[in-house]
Amino acid sequence: MPAANAFAKICPSRSVLARIGEKWAVLVLVSLSGGARRFGELRRSLEGVSQKMLTKTLRNLERDGLIKRTLFDERPLRVEYELTAIGRSLLPIMEALKVWAEAHLTQIERSQSTYDARHS
Repeated sequence: MPAANAFAKICPSRSVLARIGEKWAVLVLVSLSGGARRFGELRRSLEGVSQKMLTKTLRNLERDGLIKRTLFDERPLRVEYELTAIGRSLLPIMEALKVWAEAHLTQIERSQSTYDARHS
């Protein structure tokens, strides 16, 4: 099997980059940095995410092996999500991306306004 090369058109690593680059995926991963959380806790912490989108994001991250879903046989049923080892290995990058976006938001918004004014 050839080595992964995300610059190659057919490299499957592109789908990995697409998944971890999704807005809600980044925020879910960072939100789970403090440990296991229930669906409702995640939804409350991620303002603006719909139930459908959060469910889809969690399923995709679970499928990719970045998070683990644990169902507790209690009444009522309880489900928790937590980072796997591979998910934790990605966490420093995701946290840095979030911090970078927050730190540079004003500059980016200013650039967008300048660009929009020139091109309208």
